[in-house]
Amino acid sequence: MRRMRVRAGSRGGYEILLGAGALDALGEVARGALHKRARKIVVVSDARVFPLYGARACGSLRAAGYDVAHCLAGGGERGKTLRTAERLLDFFAARGLERTDAVVALGGGVVGDVAGFAAAVHLRGVPVVQVPTTLLAQVDSSVGGKTGVNSRAGKNVIGAFHQPAAVIADTTTLGTLPRRELTAGWCEAIKQGAVGDRKLFERTRDFLGANDAGGGRRDDALADLIARQCAFKARVVAADERESVDRAGALSRRVLNFGHTVGHALDGMIAAAEISKRLGTLAASELESLRRAVALAGRLPPAGDLDADEILRAAAADKKSTGGELQWVLLEEIGRASIVGGRDIAPRVLRAGVRAALKFVG
Repeated sequence: MRRMRVRAGSRGGYEILLGAGALDALGEVARGALHKRARKIVVVSDARVFPLYGARACGSLRAAGYDVAHCLAGGGERGKTLRTAERLLDFFAARGLERTDAVVALGGGVVGDVAGFAAAVHLRGVPVVQVPTTLLAQVDSSVGGKTGVNSRAGKNVIGAFHQPAAVIADTTTLGTLPRRELTAGWCEAIKQGAVGDRKLFERTRDFLGANDAGGGRRDDALADLIARQCAFKARVVAADERESVDRAGALSRRVLNFGHTVGHALDGMIAAAEISKRLGTLAASELESLRRAVALAGRLPPAGDLDADEILRAAAADKKSTGGELQWVLLEEIGRASIVGGRDIAPRVLRAGVRAALKFVG
């Protein structure tokens, strides 16, 4: 079992507990992280995860003396809406959840985002304990306090920074994930190394080269790699907790948006790297290294039928614009990223980069 601390939030930080069987320590961790007057906990999960892990989570909390209820919030990204958040808020109110009580988010990134957002606004903020059960959530979304829901204006446009009281990542939950979910998580792990830590990138690539990304080894090496990924994310969050628009250095939280400008549906990392190469900031050998690592993560969704111009038009409305200008996270080398204003990139370069990425995954 591994423990680390994230130096962020109003309480001076929070603990991440990571390893096989960590879920069984949920009640104990909650007792150490929550207010001593906490009595009630609502576990928010979904219809896929709760039948697998709900009994263990609720049992551990009840053994620690909590009054526990649960509520399901499913539907994937399409269900991550204000309507879902409102339903959770109604449930919190009906249960009489007070400011010293807490919410536990048991599931992947969608559950963590919407449960965290509801916790952030209920009574102007109640604690949330994140219990991520997907690889993507364990290495990224559960750490850092970003919560939110989607709207007609875009993905995660409505949200709040609400740091968790604790994070518990049980690596055995990864054994029930479909291959596509594992691929998404490994792509995120590759991304974190690519933008800020070359050794982490190489460790992730080497692990994937030695293990099946779709099944993976559920052993100490896996837990160690996830712990290193969490440690990297924790360093970035500690340095730039609220993603300041005035910060652009190596520990700017904005560099974690690498690939997100093009989109989450295809692997936007390749598009951003292709643009970097065409601007002359990234060597061809570095681009090829990234492409090989992404290929090891697993099969990406087909994207050959997508239109580059349509993607760029959609990107123009991205919430990461500053002063009306879209911000691109590009690579200088593996392990070092920079933020470049869209006006400094010729449209033909953007189109060429996106088209090359579409062919890569297509």
